[in-house]
Amino acid sequence: MKALLIRDLRLALRAGGGFGLGLAFFLLVAVLVPLGVGPDGGTLGRIAPGILWVGALLACLLSLDRIFALDYEDGSLDLLAVAPIPLEGVVAVKALAHWLVTGLPLTLVAPVLGILLNLPAGAYGWLVLSLALGTPALSVIGAFGAALVVGVKRGGLLLSLLVLPLYVPTLIFGAEVVKRGAAGLEAGGALALMATVTAAATAVLPFAAAAALRVNLR
Repeated sequence: MKALLIRDLRLALRAGGGFGLGLAFFLLVAVLVPLGVGPDGGTLGRIAPGILWVGALLACLLSLDRIFALDYEDGSLDLLAVAPIPLEGVVAVKALAHWLVTGLPLTLVAPVLGILLNLPAGAYGWLVLSLALGTPALSVIGAFGAALVVGVKRGGLLLSLLVLPLYVPTLIFGAEVVKRGAAGLEAGGALALMATVTAAATAVLPFAAAAALRVNLR
């Protein structure tokens, strides 16, 4: 399992699709929104929680089709399906690799981009905490969607249509956590709900994704 994780990390960094593309998109969102909305700090501060979370969500979405596509094309996925490693474990490792090269960097860079959007000072800790708890759910849900469309030619658009509705609860709770933190309100309830979504996705979706892979590889 460790060797598979290291291999996926090396492939992601070597291909440049997950790490650099996601961060570049996230940066573009943070730069373009003030240009479109205007320089008013009050307006930017009010919309910053939602903008940052939407940007992180879409940045994660960009590299989802690569989770299984490369292994499917070179035949590695067939070997993994018959290997002693449980296929559910393979899905979990690939989701973890996706989070390490996409979700974790987005979480670390988000406070810097929050400055560009005039995010209130009290919201920065909640922003990092919400992204740290919420982005793993985005990767796991994305792995499930990628498993459904593996082998489908030009399945990127279909993958987006399948995954985006499943992202909605994480987006709502994540933005609400940051919004409440910015207003100085209690945000623990929304954070607990988001953590519940992440825990449920992590517990259930690797099994669903493994079942989808078995069907698609027959």
